[in-house]
Amino acid sequence: MSDHGVPPSFEEMRDALKLKSKSGIHRLITGLEDRGYIRRLAYRARALEVVRMPANWRAGPGNEVGPTNVVQGRFGARPNQAWEDDGKMRLPLYGRIAAGTPIESLRDHTTQIDVPPHLVQNGDHYALEVVGDSMIEAGIHDGDIVVIQRCDLADNGAIVVALIDDSEVTLKRLRRKGGTIALEAANADYETRIFGPNRVKVQGRLTGLMRTY
Repeated sequence: MSDHGVPPSFEEMRDALKLKSKSGIHRLITGLEDRGYIRRLAYRARALEVVRMPANWRAGPGNEVGPTNVVQGRFGARPNQAWEDDGKMRLPLYGRIAAGTPIESLRDHTTQIDVPPHLVQNGDHYALEVVGDSMIEAGIHDGDIVVIQRCDLADNGAIVVALIDDSEVTLKRLRRKGGTIALEAANADYETRIFGPNRVKVQGRLTGLMRTY
């Protein structure tokens, strides 16, 4: 982009990275877009826009991408999430969330946790500790820390923080069908729970996970 004023084509990126096909480039571009580093513009060739740089990126020879399309890496930070000097982001750890039988979420605003910046997308985020094993087939285990992007809408099939009847909070996969909402576990030992649309509120969607061994 610095040399030519336009983004490289998928073929040029494939050749530069010495890949055999463009499918690998598609996966990389999708991952960068999901993490908020780039934006794809629909129905245009070479339609990539850089919206933020990695936290450890430093300007220098060969790193310039043009003065008009770069937003600094701290884009999207909110008052309750802060960047640290080592490039990590500090998020509030609200408490424990059930990946099993729903439990009340603990709203402890005083506890914070450092999170790698690639787990944080645009918008407001918070972290929760997982309790239970109902999402193990989705790679979410008891004791994991999940990073949640705060939102009240989510795509069908997304893993979300769901508030049930304004009293119970759980981490499940969201499915909508007709006038009902299903909260699916990722463990055959747990049944899918079905609710009316007014009983479930989305409080965020899963964007990342951290695990300590």
